[in-house]
Amino acid sequence: MSAMGRLVKAELKLMVRDPLVLTFVFAFPIVTMLIIGGAFGTTPDRAFEFTNPSHWYVASYLTVTIAAGGLVMLPVHLASYRERGVLRRFTAAGFPRWSFAVAQLIVGLVTIAVACALLLAVAAPVYGIPAMHNAWRVLAALSLGAVAFVSIGILLGTLLPSARAAQAVGLLIFFPSFLLGAGGPPPLTQLTDAVREPWLGIGQATGPLIAVACMAVAATAIAARRAAL
Repeated sequence: MSAMGRLVKAELKLMVRDPLVLTFVFAFPIVTMLIIGGAFGTTPDRAFEFTNPSHWYVASYLTVTIAAGGLVMLPVHLASYRERGVLRRFTAAGFPRWSFAVAQLIVGLVTIAVACALLLAVAAPVYGIPAMHNAWRVLAALSLGAVAFVSIGILLGTLLPSARAAQAVGLLIFFPSFLLGAGGPPPLTQLTDAVREPWLGIGQATGPLIAVACMAVAATAIAARRAAL
């Protein structure tokens, strides 16, 4: 446990110094949320289920942060380690193969949690933070979604041969998901609906929440099996 703690601490330091993390996980969702939220204003509109458009985007862009962490940050980080032979050194030093994957899971979840908190801290004085109508569903969706996307990121990082390939594939998945309306196509749409609807009180989103839970279980199981190879 002491060795794992040191590993997690070291990886957290490396993550927060990475320009890719600072850009895509911390800065990109915040800047985009501020621009789009400002463009649509604060007057309730039919297109936004008669809710405040800026609140619509505040709730939605937490999922963009989760996707950026899982699809862009982690695959590049892991693939670069594999490319440089760092993982072989961990094995030679006596670390079990699963320990590094567990450390990345913890680091990914912590990084995403900090990025989400930062987004809300920036949104609060500008647009305000919408009241949660169903807090447990929102928190469950955010937690399960973070586990799912971090696990997908770990899986991609163990499959792709280089950091450049991981960056290309991660961005290729991330940007269509981000651009194609309301958080993008599945699986990000499911996560966005599962967070936004109960948060803004426009629905229960039971189906999307179940879908996100299934995705989290499947992605974690596959990533764990791959990391143990």
